[in-house]
Amino acid sequence: MIFLYWIEVALYVCFLINIIYLLFFAVASLFDRKQQQTVSSGHHKRIAILIPAYKEDRVIMECVDSCMQQEYPLDKYDVVVISDRMEEQTNKMLSALPVKLVEVFFKNSTKAKALNYAMEQIGDAYDIAVVLDADNIIYPDFLQKINNVFSDSKVQIVQAHRMAKNLNTNLSVLDAASEEINNSIFRLGHANVGLSAALIGSGMAFGYALFKSIMLTIDAVGGFDRALELSLIKEGKRIYYLPEVDVLDEKVQNHANFSNQRRRWLSAQIHYLGRFIGDVPAALLKGNWDFCDKVFQQMSIPRILLLGMTFVISLFLSFVAGGLAIKWWILFVVLIVALLLAIPSSLFSKQLVVALFELPYSFLLMLRNLFRLKGANKKFIHTSHGVENKK
Repeated sequence: MIFLYWIEVALYVCFLINIIYLLFFAVASLFDRKQQQTVSSGHHKRIAILIPAYKEDRVIMECVDSCMQQEYPLDKYDVVVISDRMEEQTNKMLSALPVKLVEVFFKNSTKAKALNYAMEQIGDAYDIAVVLDADNIIYPDFLQKINNVFSDSKVQIVQAHRMAKNLNTNLSVLDAASEEINNSIFRLGHANVGLSAALIGSGMAFGYALFKSIMLTIDAVGGFDRALELSLIKEGKRIYYLPEVDVLDEKVQNHANFSNQRRRWLSAQIHYLGRFIGDVPAALLKGNWDFCDKVFQQMSIPRILLLGMTFVISLFLSFVAGGLAIKWWILFVVLIVALLLAIPSSLFSKQLVVALFELPYSFLLMLRNLFRLKGANKKFIHTSHGVENKK
């Protein structure tokens, strides 16, 4: 019994740390602190929009069209589509447009390989690299806003505000809410307290020379954004967040894609924790709190698992040890409050309430993924795109 008691105490402390962390940054995101300003700049930097596209025939043309509609001098930016295993017809359509089409043929495809190869081909005549996913859509003023931010010489890395392109299924609504929770806690909340925002993997921009050089060190199969983020922050770089610069991103619409995507994320989290945790002592000595914070994030319990497990433990203890259950139910309520604070009011709707009924099954899928991680970070796990009709 004493052994079980100390297991319960250890679990509670672990969950408490995770939940207080979320609550702190959720509250921090509510403060109206001005982020990096997009002051209009008359000088137009040369921009390369890099779009890795692996079997993305269904969505690539919409993404490219949004890039071609920019209110930015045409001679100051190039749209670079990195076509990996797309159909010949798609490549022909792209070739007929004023874009740079880079075709790649890798035995084992990765985003890092595609980006590195493309930058070898297009050369160094750029000031800024913008990375988009093939399912992204940007607004006509996107490049001008990015250019304005980079007029500040200290800015080398920015993450735009990625938001849902589709809310056509219950799962996509949940995924949209999850994305905005991440934006509030790991980007806006962090930026408001003076820490680096988290990268997402798309809708991000870098000083071109910095990006090209750091990418040569990235060999990620999964979790490209985690590897990039940790590598940059380890070197003392700051990631700025642009909450007013929107990028539309397709949200997962079915459980198969959800499970594959989260399995990839979970595997990458564990992999990069092991890879970078040994650098924490040196970071502490240097006072690189940004890096220590990012490594802690790799140690954190994924949110849906945290939510489901806190509820299950609270419920279980209610039947076997009512006195112990009280503090767990309090912890569960605190977690709910933290998540609600992080969701923007625009997403609160009847549709979101209905979508919440997907949570138990999503929790079970994530629980199953804990036993399906072997080899997950050694092969590319693709999430297919294309908005489905609502059933």
